[in-house]
Amino acid sequence: MAQYRTTRGLQNEAQRAAGEAAQHPWVKILARVGLAAIGMVYILVGALALQLAMGSGGEGAPDKEMALQQIQEAPLGRFILGLIALGLFGYLVWRLTEAIADTEGEGNEPKGLGKRAGHAIGGLVYGGFGLQAALMAFGTGSGGGSGQQEWTARLMSLPLGRWLVGLAGLCVIGYGVYQFYEAWKQIYRERLSYNQMSATERRWIDPLSKIGLVAHGIVLGLIGIFVILAAYRFNPEEAQGLSGALNEIARQPFGPWLLGLVAIGLACYGVNKLAEGRYHRVLAR
Repeated sequence: MAQYRTTRGLQNEAQRAAGEAAQHPWVKILARVGLAAIGMVYILVGALALQLAMGSGGEGAPDKEMALQQIQEAPLGRFILGLIALGLFGYLVWRLTEAIADTEGEGNEPKGLGKRAGHAIGGLVYGGFGLQAALMAFGTGSGGGSGQQEWTARLMSLPLGRWLVGLAGLCVIGYGVYQFYEAWKQIYRERLSYNQMSATERRWIDPLSKIGLVAHGIVLGLIGIFVILAAYRFNPEEAQGLSGALNEIARQPFGPWLLGLVAIGLACYGVNKLAEGRYHRVLAR
């Protein structure tokens, strides 16, 4: 019993410390920058994909890494990449502390714990993306590569790795389906402080957010299918990321039109993230 009280006390202390960290002004500022950075990257990916759909985007569909390359080649590109990296690291800290301290009030029931775990995983994913941006800012990394296939190969090398890869693919598909549900039920509204928006912003945020979430859900669903195929065929090269999903869309009947619609949707998803960066309910407290 004494050991339980000690463990419980340590847990409460960790939650209290995480809650204080999540509410720190600098963490909030960096989280806003991180959300804005995510939004900018998706808008850029959407613009590059739209160019490809219109026949003027070169060979191959874009991904987030290509977007970083485009930023790197722009004036003050490395400085901008540094800001993106800093913001994404702040986003990572915010999401982790949010998951531990439950600042959004998700609760300790299975559903709430699942959402909190999702916050932590999302933070880790974008934290890794921030590390890539930081390496490019210092000139020691590039936006190319086959990261999706690399982590798939590493995961497959572990005991039960093939099953873990398949489970990861199912989780990605599940999150893609949840994006549809979030658009249908307008769950994204729970994260936004509508009273701080102008009338014009309130009028546009709903359709843009819904279009963006649906497009993002489609892309995630395709990525998840690729990951499951990689597990089924025991071939890491089958795993594809955002670029592979967009290429698959482009190969379908009426591919350029479909790709153009998804490209616009991804840009709308970026707008949704920009709105979160500006009007996030928890960050606005």
